[in-house]
Amino acid sequence: MTDMQPFGPNIWTMDGDRVRMYGVLPFTTRMTVVRLESGEVWLHSPVRPTPERQRAVDRLGPVAHLVAPNKIHSLGITPWSALYPSATVWASPRFSKRHPDIAVDAVLTSDAEMPWRGEIDHCVIDGHAVLDEVVFLHRPSRTLIVTDVIQKHEAASETWLWRGVKYMAGILGRRGGVPLDVRLSFRDKPALRRSVERVLGWDFDNLIVAHGHCLQDGAKEDVKRAFEWSAAV
Repeated sequence: MTDMQPFGPNIWTMDGDRVRMYGVLPFTTRMTVVRLESGEVWLHSPVRPTPERQRAVDRLGPVAHLVAPNKIHSLGITPWSALYPSATVWASPRFSKRHPDIAVDAVLTSDAEMPWRGEIDHCVIDGHAVLDEVVFLHRPSRTLIVTDVIQKHEAASETWLWRGVKYMAGILGRRGGVPLDVRLSFRDKPALRRSVERVLGWDFDNLIVAHGHCLQDGAKEDVKRAFEWSAAV
């Protein structure tokens, strides 16, 4: 049995293993799976593969694209690439600097022409001193796909200690939002706001996050609320 669930037309989520960021902070993991019009499969932030997870993905079509949406999310890139050596590895702008040992085929710059254009849009969230996140819009399902820049950790899966830490960081529960440490690390606020405005200009109503609760319906207002603080800078 796998934790792959349909989310909309030709888009699924698959929950992965629970990990500890920096060896301490507990995080759930999730990848997004898209079947493109070509029949090829696009994996965003791949979780660790297992035989069951691989079979579930294989039923959808051939894996052609592996996406590392920021420099932190490297977990499943190498093992999935070993399973599908012909798949293209796409990575965020700073990914290779952090992971020089992981082979990358192409960099996800904001102006890059992608083979999935027309189905999936992308935008690099500019202005951050550390995090180089790329967010995506799956047009057919009107779904925004986010990795770390918005988090909504499930309270029920946390101990009292980590519930408190994640509450203070503003990332606990369905409301969640932009983590406090991420907010404080933006150095170029006008660049951030330009990125946010571009994303809010997209046509989406659903939200997939890598960590915590996803939303079906009302996501545009939720994302707008999450970034309200950036409009005041």
